[in-house]
Amino acid sequence: MPNEEMLLIPGPTPVVDEIYEALAQETYAHTDPRLVEKFKNSLAMSKKLFNTDGEVFIVAGSGTLSMEMAIVNTVAPGEKLLVVSHGFFGDRFVPLAKAYGIEVDVVQSEWGKHVDVSAVTEKLAQGGYKAVTVTHADTSTGVMSNLEELVPAVKKYGPLFILDGVCASAAIEEDMSKEYGHPDYKIDVILTGSQKAIGVPPGLAIVAFGPKAIEARKAMDRVNAYYMDILRWLPTMQDPGKYYATHPVNMIYALEKGLELVMREGLTNRYKRHLALGKAVRAGLAEYGMKALASEDVAAPTLSCILYPEGVDDGEFRAKLASKKMVVAGALADLKGKAFRIGHMGNVTEEMFVKAMELVGETLNEMGFEADSEKAVSTFRAVYQEGLN
Repeated sequence: MPNEEMLLIPGPTPVVDEIYEALAQETYAHTDPRLVEKFKNSLAMSKKLFNTDGEVFIVAGSGTLSMEMAIVNTVAPGEKLLVVSHGFFGDRFVPLAKAYGIEVDVVQSEWGKHVDVSAVTEKLAQGGYKAVTVTHADTSTGVMSNLEELVPAVKKYGPLFILDGVCASAAIEEDMSKEYGHPDYKIDVILTGSQKAIGVPPGLAIVAFGPKAIEARKAMDRVNAYYMDILRWLPTMQDPGKYYATHPVNMIYALEKGLELVMREGLTNRYKRHLALGKAVRAGLAEYGMKALASEDVAAPTLSCILYPEGVDDGEFRAKLASKKMVVAGALADLKGKAFRIGHMGNVTEEMFVKAMELVGETLNEMGFEADSEKAVSTFRAVYQEGLN
């Protein structure tokens, strides 16, 4: 099934033929042994992706559901959650937690910058926090969190470390067995979705719970959920042939294939490719006077928020690109109309972004701006190859 458009938004990402073919297979019964085998394979590869000896839960839903599952199963009503936010999607944890009666405090960064770690430790020193949420790559700003600083800063005070990997998983290392300076300083929960760097269509919430997070759920008398309760799902995840709720059968086919592609490329190679691609896209667009909101020392490998040169009309620019079958996303909140967001993750290729550079230059020229497409392409290719070597 050929993709008619280059969907270069921060997710969903372009879906390749192998995944479409898996998705289109005949639907088995949700307890069919053939599906059970595919589900087991998907769970095993998910555990390998996160390098966890805990449990992974794969359920029908979106990244938002995975956010709720992570919070509801670790923090009880009346307990305290600290949200470390680098943008719009970090901020979403606030109303989400409040909906369940959880007390929330927030440490926010200026958009495009890192949170001040000293402000995080200052909050944690006050005590009483059950968990801390950190968005690995915020989809609104293109900022990647510094886990090397944040994990030990948080774990020193004892809370669970919950990582929102929606716009990072399978493109940036997320290792739940990694020790950040101390055997107890590890990531406890990673939540994500199927539709971004994994490269599968939207429809699956994926949440990995480490041993301490599982213990936290078991220590809670109850949770304000039924479908989201991981203890209800646990027997099914340990044996997908056991019924709890109907599995999204064809999406499991797609996820298995998507994770096979991830493992075939190799995690180290995949992380390196994304890092190189992010730098190259930003360098190429800079030739048009388009500056990334996030500087390179904090920029995510998976997406970029790109500020327009003076005079470029956002609606016209994105509409013209869309007419050329290249789709990018608008910016959010105060940046709306001042920037666009471009995704560069998943099963995308170098040639796709060569074409993207050409189309952006062509569009700018049509809008009356001088744009040297050849220079942008040359810069993109050079930076990309340098990053791979």
